[in-house]
Amino acid sequence: MKKFILVLIASILSCGLTLAGYVFFFETNKPHEIVESYALTTTAVSELNSLNSIEETVNFTSAAEKTLPTVVHVKNTTLSKGYTSYEDLFFGRSQQRAQIGTGSGVIISSDGYIITNNHVIDGAQSIEVSTNDNKTYEAELIGADSNTDIALLKIKSSKPLSYLIFGDSNMAKVGEWVLAVGNPFNLTSTVTAGIISAKSRDLSGRNTQSFIQTDAAVNPGNSGGALVNTNGELIGINTAITSKTGSYIGYSFAVPSNIAKKVIEDLMEFGNVQNGILGVIGGELNSKNSKEFGVNETEGFYINEIQKGTGAEKAGIRKGDIIQSIDGITISKFSDLKGFLNTKNPNDSVEVLILRDDQQINLIVTLEKLNTIDIPIIGELQEPEKKALKAVNLDYGLELISLSENNRKDWESDGIYEGSFVTEINDISINSINDAQIALEKYSNKVLRLSIVKNNGEKVVYRFR
Repeated sequence: MKKFILVLIASILSCGLTLAGYVFFFETNKPHEIVESYALTTTAVSELNSLNSIEETVNFTSAAEKTLPTVVHVKNTTLSKGYTSYEDLFFGRSQQRAQIGTGSGVIISSDGYIITNNHVIDGAQSIEVSTNDNKTYEAELIGADSNTDIALLKIKSSKPLSYLIFGDSNMAKVGEWVLAVGNPFNLTSTVTAGIISAKSRDLSGRNTQSFIQTDAAVNPGNSGGALVNTNGELIGINTAITSKTGSYIGYSFAVPSNIAKKVIEDLMEFGNVQNGILGVIGGELNSKNSKEFGVNETEGFYINEIQKGTGAEKAGIRKGDIIQSIDGITISKFSDLKGFLNTKNPNDSVEVLILRDDQQINLIVTLEKLNTIDIPIIGELQEPEKKALKAVNLDYGLELISLSENNRKDWESDGIYEGSFVTEINDISINSINDAQIALEKYSNKVLRLSIVKNNGEKVVYRFR
């Protein structure tokens, strides 16, 4: 009997220990499994919400709805002479033929001002604009600037028009989503999307441009159309592509809105573009140039010369200084500097951050009006003082202050030196830098005729082929 009781007790203890072990090793771990499972679920939900948030951020429907009514189809008509038959050719009977070019434009005011590219309307005898609601208007050319490829048109409408608001292109970021809206291949109201691939691109190689580069598809007909951010703000005017075929292959370029806005404001107020200059000459820094200049920095604009009497000289900028930023805009290369200055007017004050002897210094510089122009075939011209003109009995003209090094010997052998005056370019009388720019635009920046008054008062005319 005692043995039976002992066996029973042992059995009960054994069962108890087994049950306790089960509870300890299995049941107590269950809450941990549940907690871990819940934590994974929370992460998954968070990631899903994040994806939804990103999807909402890059939703372009609102921006497209704002932009489409403001982008117009621009048609320009030019008249050219040609021969329609061998008989006409033989007798010299040329016939006038109408040629139609197309592009895009953006309405920027409710009363009908439209911004487009200069090359869209260049040489046009008449300009026609079609809006998104299929209404057609005759457009007036208010003004154009070939240097920035911007033109301003005006149409008359009985009702206020939808228009786009300018955004700040300086604040646009590389990697930011953008929309290109225009009329490629006469396909009206076309929207394409991409990102900003780069800023301050110079396609000319002459440090004269500062484009926004995007990978939004742009094709012939998109020129003059809108580049907008996801808020539907105008941050650029689509202008160019680089392609061996003439169609889009992955790169497109737009004039930044800050430059375009400044150009049209000048065209409306002055009839031409007023450029402000710092008064410095130099070059952008990179590994090669830094060695030549004897500096360690590889970014910024190195100042090699200060122009006398300019804002830079008055502010205390020196040769050897490195411009790192202007008004908080980083200057890494010359096109950064050029792009910024293209948004400013004479008499504007800017804050220039320079690096001098490893120390950063902030200087306030007042920009001045551009009063010189470089014409490669002869050299640099400047607007003279009135007394300088009277000294040679002239009422107008630009003074030659620096001969072209490539052609110096030829000019000097003919009696043309610094101090001579250029009075006409391409048969247009020259009284200002703007006159010279207009004269150059007459033949796509080519000089075919020059009228010059030598230092001795002799007047000569040169023709070039």
